[in-house]
Amino acid sequence: MGIRSEHAYLAAMGSIGLSVAAWAGSLSAETGVGLDRADRWGIFVGEWAPTFFGLALSQFEQEEGTLQEGGRHLREAGKEAAQGAAEAMKASA
Repeated sequence: MGIRSEHAYLAAMGSIGLSVAAWAGSLSAETGVGLDRADRWGIFVGEWAPTFFGLALSQFEQEEGTLQEGGRHLREAGKEAAQGAAEAMKASA
């Protein structure tokens, strides 16, 4: 079974909450070092969320099969746009 996209989404949401908790915890537990250190802890943990969201999206696309199909659809749309542009150039000449 392995890791599913839902697990990565939960990890991302958890890291957002953990970021706030790390900031608040550092602010109250480390008195005298100022707001800068609390901000660094919050930002450090907060940077995990985009990574987890990216993993979740990739895993979801692999599970649904849209990761492979999406590339084909883009290529076909690009070919159709190029053909339409070529026909428009021929018609205007």
